[in-house]
Amino acid sequence: MTNHDTDTLVSAGWVETHLEEFQADDPAYRLLEVNNPTVTADSEYTPYEEGHIPGATFFDWDADLSDSTTRDLLDKAAFERLNAEAGITEDSTIVLYGGGRVPNWFALFAYWEYKYYGHEDVRVIDGGKPYWVANEYPLTTDEPEFEAQEYNARGPFESIRAYQSDVEQAIDSGVPLVDVRSPAEFTGEVIAPEGLQETAQRGGHIPGAKNVPTTSVLNDDGTFKDADELRALYEDVGITEDQSVITYCRVGERSSIEWYVLAELLGFEDVENYDGSWTEWGNRIRAPIETGSAD
Repeated sequence: MTNHDTDTLVSAGWVETHLEEFQADDPAYRLLEVNNPTVTADSEYTPYEEGHIPGATFFDWDADLSDSTTRDLLDKAAFERLNAEAGITEDSTIVLYGGGRVPNWFALFAYWEYKYYGHEDVRVIDGGKPYWVANEYPLTTDEPEFEAQEYNARGPFESIRAYQSDVEQAIDSGVPLVDVRSPAEFTGEVIAPEGLQETAQRGGHIPGAKNVPTTSVLNDDGTFKDADELRALYEDVGITEDQSVITYCRVGERSSIEWYVLAELLGFEDVENYDGSWTEWGNRIRAPIETGSAD
């Protein structure tokens, strides 16, 4: 499917050959476009309503996949309800894609959330929507209407999620932390990417973290670099597959991209995504923070 030895990453061409299945009433295959229109509004992203892959249902990362009151993931009941109403079952093959400033920015957060609730067959399109559009694969404005199904989630599986206490323990024990934000965010020069809300009081990074920006794991066309290139990126900052690793960013979505790279593309056995990320850490009273370059 791609140059990676995993079924979790599929090519645009593979998706095109399965468009009939994605548009069928049978819930065996379901296609989801996941984004946050607020974040992607000033990018070259093609909005869902202006064109999407035939058969794709739209999920808004903020409105559909998050609890805005607690700034948390959906609880299990809400996650089950969302999927059931979209015509998805726990046995569906789900393929995710999205756009944004980084391809699949929010789609890979959705991937991580599906894994958190134990969905077995979930995949992502290499290069996301930008690759699909740039290579003139088919688009439609027709929105699918699928019959509601029953969805039974498993888990949650906490082994892929890090909390504040896990990060504190990681600092004390030397567990590697990967900060996937831009170098300017990492050093504390800025608190958030240009145009996005500054959700933290202070800038900087978690002590000991290594900066591997999400843009560094992608080719120019938005697809993932090959495994050897990816492995070298992490080895250059002292991170190897025999270690436990925690990824983080600003609100947990960009870090899910590198959680996916480490866990699914490189096969690291113990990778956690700290979805509280800098929004939580940068607002804590007396939280240890470092600024400037890690060099």
